[in-house]
Amino acid sequence: MTDRIVAGVGFRRGTGADEIAALISRALGTIGAARTDLAAIATAADRAAEPSIRQAASEFGLSPCPVEPRALEACDPNIVTRSARIERLRGVGSLAEAAALAAAGPGSHLALPRIASGGATCALAVLHPIARHT
Repeated sequence: MTDRIVAGVGFRRGTGADEIAALISRALGTIGAARTDLAAIATAADRAAEPSIRQAASEFGLSPCPVEPRALEACDPNIVTRSARIERLRGVGSLAEAAALAAAGPGSHLALPRIASGGATCALAVLHPIARHT
């Protein structure tokens, strides 16, 4: 079994799907992961239905995973990057990092802190599977 990689994405309104998808690809390349290693693309619940994130996720054969505000906030202690703007708007230092960690679940950690393009941010989290011995 391989590690589960989750991309957390934050984006400004008007950011195109191509920009978001390119940023996710860049993030995966940075850690040496393939597109097929991506298990989920997570974002804030209130943005998950927007066409740009839906189209970007579909380029990876996925649908956006919506993350509720409480789940984002619960991950804030594990965030390494801080944006005063996002903290003011969302209550977390980095939406991308919080979304990735929340969607990857308990025991996850950041494989790649937030990186940015002009209109989007992306972070990668990984959850190591628990080895089962029989």
